[in-house]
Amino acid sequence: MSADAVAITGFVVLFVLMLLRVPVGMAMGLVGVAGYGCIVGAGPALKMVGITSMRTVTDYTFGVIPMFLLMGALVSTSGVSRELFRAANTVVGHLKGGLGIATVAACGGFAAISGSSVATAATFSIVAYPEMRRYGYPQSFAAGVIAAGGTLGAMLPPSIVLAVYGIITQQDIGKLFVAGIGPGMLAIAMYMATVAIIGWVRPNFLPKGKPATWKERLAGLRDVWAPAALFAFVIGGLYGGLFTPTEAGGVGAGGAFILGLVRRRLSPAQIRDSLLQATRTAAAVFTVLIGALLFGYFLAVTQTPQKVTEFLTSLGLGRYGVLVLIMLMYLVLGCLMDAMAMIILTVPIIFPVITDLGFDPIWFGVIIVMTVELGLIHPPVGMNVFVIKSVIPEVSFSTIFIGVLPFILTDILRLAILIAFPIIALYLPSRM
Repeated sequence: MSADAVAITGFVVLFVLMLLRVPVGMAMGLVGVAGYGCIVGAGPALKMVGITSMRTVTDYTFGVIPMFLLMGALVSTSGVSRELFRAANTVVGHLKGGLGIATVAACGGFAAISGSSVATAATFSIVAYPEMRRYGYPQSFAAGVIAAGGTLGAMLPPSIVLAVYGIITQQDIGKLFVAGIGPGMLAIAMYMATVAIIGWVRPNFLPKGKPATWKERLAGLRDVWAPAALFAFVIGGLYGGLFTPTEAGGVGAGGAFILGLVRRRLSPAQIRDSLLQATRTAAAVFTVLIGALLFGYFLAVTQTPQKVTEFLTSLGLGRYGVLVLIMLMYLVLGCLMDAMAMIILTVPIIFPVITDLGFDPIWFGVIIVMTVELGLIHPPVGMNVFVIKSVIPEVSFSTIFIGVLPFILTDILRLAILIAFPIIALYLPSRM
């Protein structure tokens, strides 16, 4: 069997396994080892499994993932999400649609520490949704703004998706994190503007909240000094070159632990739960990473990335035409699988195309993660929509998708802005 036939068969088997609900990491690993064995031999393929697994779990660079996951788990357990929402609500809650704006701001702050879109969506389904409903916000809007706000976890540092992209493509993870700040702040601003526009176009659709006194506002802002200081220290240290991304993860996890103890927000049971949560998530991520690396060896030996590059560049669409084609592919995949699976499965194939076309790899990492964000709320699947539905069972899928539609249009506009003005993502990394 030729290398091309083995590659095609491998992809068909991979998608069949995924449709059969085999975990993505296991499916990629099985296909990668079997395909590599068909071409090179069973002995080298089996030896590759042991070497790749050991190298992945002991590599210092990969330590960035469990450290930032532990930081997010500790912060989430210590109740920071409620403090962020309360502080944002005291500042803007009295405006028309103010609770929606506060939810976006709080989601951004929480995402900047947890690095997880799913965790952000699940947390604010508990924290913000009941509050919005209590003030008379429609179900569709309340669920939609939480689903959209949750996607900020994929972009704002420390984004686990950006870290995995950096590992796969061998790009500087610190620069990727810093590159996400500008687009992440743009996302927050545009989501807030979307809420304001909805309130302006439909005056009776979104109510106003209760105005807070200046004393309440100052008290609310005082509550968020700890997460703000932690984020500033970790990202500032990365930007200033004080420590590497892995060291930043360790500093962040240690800082979250110390702050939780000092503020008496972490009991022994909560510490144990945070450790278990971070360990389980890290184990799942490493399983997918090992499977992706094994699948990558299979792709390399069949020269699939080179052949895909030759095919796409020969279409005569131009570099931006090929980029749009790739983004459309990600939107389709977003209806079928989660963000991490999309990145790990496709980046080894697509990345050579991007570098051959002359696009900046740091900028492309931001663009691809932003497109993946859109997949998190895009019908008919949308991972964040499923998360919200599981936390708030009384809200139907159709209601959530109706509420998230304006934010999907906002995301498409934001993608166009970042493609037209790459400097938004590249300015800060260029100063490092």
